[in-house]
Amino acid sequence: MESKLGEMMSSAADVSPSNSDTGSIGSTSGYDTARIEQVKAWLSSQFNAVGRQVPDFQYTSSNVAHLHNIVLLSQARTRASSIVADDLRIKAAEYRSQAVRVREILDSVGLSQERLPPLAVGSTQVIATVANLLSIRDTELSSFMVAMGDLMLRKEDVKEKRTKLIKESKELLEYTRKAIAKLNDLKKTLLKFENEVPAHEAHMNQWESNLITMDSKERQYVLQHSNYKALLNLVGYVPNINHGVLIKLAEHRKDLEKKTKPIMDTLRSYQDLPPDKALAALAIEDKKRQYAAAENYLEDVLHSALTTQK
Repeated sequence: MESKLGEMMSSAADVSPSNSDTGSIGSTSGYDTARIEQVKAWLSSQFNAVGRQVPDFQYTSSNVAHLHNIVLLSQARTRASSIVADDLRIKAAEYRSQAVRVREILDSVGLSQERLPPLAVGSTQVIATVANLLSIRDTELSSFMVAMGDLMLRKEDVKEKRTKLIKESKELLEYTRKAIAKLNDLKKTLLKFENEVPAHEAHMNQWESNLITMDSKERQYVLQHSNYKALLNLVGYVPNINHGVLIKLAEHRKDLEKKTKPIMDTLRSYQDLPPDKALAALAIEDKKRQYAAAENYLEDVLHSALTTQK
């Protein structure tokens, strides 16, 4: 009783607000006076029952409401307990009257407890104890057999549950062992990584310096590429003039040189012309015209090849 009252008082104190929100009954208005008086009367009755005084505390709206709910719950449980107690007292009186009638019947047939041998009395008490343990109301053999059957079924059910629990316990134990092993592995891995941190930090610092260098080189190469591109644009380079085009033009030039070589050889042969100057001059002029025509043809071919590639 003392522990219950202490718990109720502590719970009421827990729900009480700060001092700025609290006040005594005489100084605070708006409280339900009847409810407060009911709470005070109930607290006095409960503490007086255990020989203690009601401790001083401030009655606020929150803790009064909380205590009033406890009072209503306590009164409801008290009424329920009184009803149950009255019913049990009635049943006890009925059982006592039945015991008196059974004793009178046993005395009339000569089977009273005083007349039975001690062994029979002990056996009867054992039977009564077993009947109480099996929760049966009579000592018929059929009732004992039914109760023993129910007990065996419950025993088998408990046995199955126990086997299942043992199996689950073993599985949990195995899982726990694996988890512990995994945890140890993770700890070792963590320790390994922690030991490797300085070396990796050194590598990271080196990579960071290399990245800085590469970044500066990239800017330098981009600038150089822009300069080269501007220079190529200045000299008239176009993307169409690539390595393949140049190779084709070189091969075509060789073909033209092969075609012009006989003409050049003929012109050189005129160095050994006869003394007739007039014939020699005519021959020279003819060869010059042929050479000029070959040069013009070469220029036209080169110009048409470049135009086709564009």
